[in-house]
Order: sequence, then structure tokens, then C-alpha cells
Amino acid sequence: MKTIKLSCTNISIQTACAVLFLGTFTVTTATEPCDDFGECKVLIEINATDGDIGFHFLMDGDDLNSARIFDPNGRKVFEDMAKGALKEQKLTETFVESAEPLCWADPEADEDDEIVFLEEFLERWAEGPYLFTGSGDNGEKSFGETELTYKLPAAPIDLDFDGEVISWDAGDDLGNCASAADLDFLVSDGPLTVHPEDVEVDAWEIVLEPDVEDGNPLGALKFTIRVAGDILPREVSVPSEYLDSLLEGTPVKIEVGAIGGGDNATFSEVDDFCVTDDGECPEE
Repeated sequence: MKTIKLSCTNISIQTACAVLFLGTFTVTTATEPCDDFGECKVLIEINATDGDIGFHFLMDGDDLNSARIFDPNGRKVFEDMAKGALKEQKLTETFVESAEPLCWADPEADEDDEIVFLEEFLERWAEGPYLFTGSGDNGEKSFGETELTYKLPAAPIDLDFDGEVISWDAGDDLGNCASAADLDFLVSDGPLTVHPEDVEVDAWEIVLEPDVEDGNPLGALKFTIRVAGDILPREVSVPSEYLDSLLEGTPVKIEVGAIGGGDNATFSEVDDFCVTDDGECPEE
């Protein structure tokens, strides 16, 4: 992934680096060393608007020929092995996203689409410690351990873009994945011990993605920024240098993610804004 820095100054504790990303963007970041691994992380990511859910993980080791992950019940859930030229080159960082099945009965979905409701998903992915292991050339072993939690931050709501500023608010459910009533049941009689509205948001991730014609070199550029979870008001300004690079009236999608509970993330999105003075799209 190629990264083009737009600005990256330590402005304050509430403001993170603003970066333009060329290519696929992912929220997963490991935040501290993981025993013998430089990094490791497992997390749950939910798209509350589309209503899908996935399991993501990241590991970063040194000169590995193979790597494995085991869930809290000791079951192997991932194995990667280098062969041929890659075995000579070695493995280091590995990031994987699972498929993201629907977590609700979307009436517009194809009848063949898989549906994995939240309770089923949590039964599939046990809460607790996930063991990472790796092997090197001479039998060197690497071990690391990280926690998967069921602390799922609530989906952001009231996303807005006024042409310069993206704003949002904190929600109390998981959008199409689980209503407040569903979550009340899962807390009282199911696997959740903390209601999403009570999960502390460590950071908000905000993304503006333009919809431009194929072949336009700006088509893969996204504006993204992370800010602290306690930022008030909940809003960020999009740099004018970036907006000026897009044609007037360019349609844009706004995404806001709540990140907390061990880097679990819940995203909401709106795609009916445009690059105009007020963010409204011109009438056709």
C-alpha cells in the first residue's frame, strides 16, 4: 500500500496524523509488542450500515517460515507456510481479513448470501486469548498472545458533511447488525457482558472517499484521520488542499468508525454527499 502524507504534525492529544491512502485501507493496527512477535492483534469489525461482520488479525514476526494462530479452545484457526522463493525471503508481517458475511436478513440480498447473526458469530469466535506461533530456519520458535474481547463499540450516528467539516455522534446499537433491543437480550441472556453504548471509544476513524471516473489518478485516494475518542465536538475539518484537488460536485462517501474494546471497530457510512460549498449534491 502506498501512502502519501498530507500532514503529520503532533497538533494535540486529540488530533492524529491526516493521511491520504492509495489503495485498500484497513483499520487494523497492533499497538504494543506481543511477546516474541513485534506485533499481534485480533479484532471484530462491523459495518453497521451494510450489516456485515468480520474477524481480522495482524502479526509481525522476524524471518518466519511458518505461522499459526490458535483460539482460546486450542483450535488452530490459521496457518501460513512459506515455500520456494518466499521461504528464502521469509515471512514477517501478515494481515488477514476474513470474509464478512451479512449479520442481518437484508431484504435486498441475494438468496444465496450467507447470514451469520451476531450471536452466531460470537459462538464461532471465542472470547479470550489467541496464541500466535511461528517457526524459523533452525527450529527457532516464536510465541505471542493477544485477547479477543466482546466489547463492541456502538455504531456512530448522524454522519454529516457540510462541504468542509465531517461531523457525527455516538450511537447506542450496532445498526443493521443488532438493534438496541437485540443487544439488551444478548447482554442479559447471551454472550455480551457490556452493552455497546457502554464501551469506551478509544479513537474515531474518519474517512472521505471520492467516487471518480475510472482512470482518474485521484480515484484511489482517500482522506482519513484518527482522533481521540473523547474529542468534542465530534467533528474534523477536511483539508482544503485535498478538496480542491477534486472536481466540483464529485460524489463522496463518508465513513466514521468507533474503535475500542481491544481495537474492535464499528463503522457507519453515508454516500450521498458531494464536493460542494455545502456538501449537497447538485440536482440532476
